[in-house]
Amino acid sequence: MPSSSLNLSSESSVPILSSWQWQGFTISYQHAEPNQADTKPNLTKSDGNEPPAVVMIHGFGASSIHWRKNIPDFAASYSVYAIDLLGYGKSAKPTPGEPLDYTFETWGQQVLDFCQQVIGRPAFLIANSIGCVVAMQTAVSAPEWVRGVVLLDCSLRLLHDRKRQTLPWYRNISTPYIQKVLGYRPLIQLFFKQLAKPKSVKNILRQAYGRKEEVTDELVSLLLEPAFDPGAVDVFLAFIRYSQGPIPEDLLPQLTCPTLILWGQVDPWEPVELARSFADYPAVEAFIELEGVGHCPQDEAPEVVNPTVMEWIASKCS
Repeated sequence: MPSSSLNLSSESSVPILSSWQWQGFTISYQHAEPNQADTKPNLTKSDGNEPPAVVMIHGFGASSIHWRKNIPDFAASYSVYAIDLLGYGKSAKPTPGEPLDYTFETWGQQVLDFCQQVIGRPAFLIANSIGCVVAMQTAVSAPEWVRGVVLLDCSLRLLHDRKRQTLPWYRNISTPYIQKVLGYRPLIQLFFKQLAKPKSVKNILRQAYGRKEEVTDELVSLLLEPAFDPGAVDVFLAFIRYSQGPIPEDLLPQLTCPTLILWGQVDPWEPVELARSFADYPAVEAFIELEGVGHCPQDEAPEVVNPTVMEWIASKCS
């Protein structure tokens, strides 16, 4: 579908912060709808008079705020929801295992239930980093509820047990000891306390981002705020010790919905050269490399990501 059918104005939609009760826990999300008066001629209609639904899923240590540069543009033509996964952002942070574990199966079920209970119709899932694994988990477990998947620098899960088995012994020998150290909570609390500081967060982001100028004080402050919530340390510990569950290579061959992949060429955490083979999976329609962009394309290069993804979604709704 030509780009002229899409409305890229950011003036028509202001996201609203909402919450939803899921399995006894409060889940936070942002929601924005097209301004019917301004954008009706350009809406891509779906399901009768309703625009297509889009769910944005953040990565590790982030939240729905990481989509602040994307929601307004997408909401000019789509019903947009940006969710905080359990344990992140403004969502609840229960103690791991009481009763839920922080796994891709848990988060995949959360996103599926969100589509069913909040949106009420199938949706396109757009995700970054570990959120990509969550999106694929959702699509594999309930394909009838996912219209398409967009993966932005998917987590390769290089520390997964199965992937570590393929490493040379000298690169893998220290891992069991590291995992024991990670199980010592007082040490992790000290480490997390040092990590959860503006200077530390800014340094980490500047490592991950190809476009260093996009690492602003505002971004650091927004991402850092949930780190001070009760339970944040335990969530952090639970996930960095999580080395089981699905890897992308498990889920990609099971996808039945159309899939688009965008990847920053200078992502230091998830190197593009290890991901190019993802283009060979049947569901993947395109694998687009983004020059000069790092691990978070939606925040680094929204002027590229937004129209590219919106036009792709529009083509699936025509």
